[in-house]
Amino acid sequence: MRNQLKDLFKRINLKKINLRRLLLYALYLFLTMVLQNMILTHVRPLGVCPFILPAAVVAVGMFEGSAWGAVFGLVMGIYADMAFVDTTIGFALVFPALAFGAGFVAQFFINRRFFGYMVVAAAALLITSLMQMLWVLVSDSWSTGMLTTALLQTLWSLPLAAPLYFPPARWID
Repeated sequence: MRNQLKDLFKRINLKKINLRRLLLYALYLFLTMVLQNMILTHVRPLGVCPFILPAAVVAVGMFEGSAWGAVFGLVMGIYADMAFVDTTIGFALVFPALAFGAGFVAQFFINRRFFGYMVVAAAALLITSLMQMLWVLVSDSWSTGMLTTALLQTLWSLPLAAPLYFPPARWID
């Protein structure tokens, strides 16, 4: 049993885990959640509330990689599901997938520069708004105004997602 634990800790390689950076990401996501829930829910131009949580999860996924991005995405998704009464498990499923995808794309296909982040963040915001639209469709009926709302939410959230790039970009070695 003791040898198995030693082998497990050797495989995990605790030296590679930077606790300070993990705490910075946790604080970053917490402050993003507070900003979303306390301020942005009250700002509704054209009746649409901006939603920046997917962009924050994408930033973590791009700079920390697929695995850690998915972990932080799952934690953020669970807290987002608790904060928003309309969803029960939706964000806990979508956010890890978005963060994993962002980490995968950043590792193999695009660079981690601002333009690449904005492209991936725009895709994540659009996917999230379409998923929110589908959750409404399950319990309600179809309306063409839902597509307009999803596109407006994406467009309104994109400029607010731009500043979310800079804190994680500074923490990378």
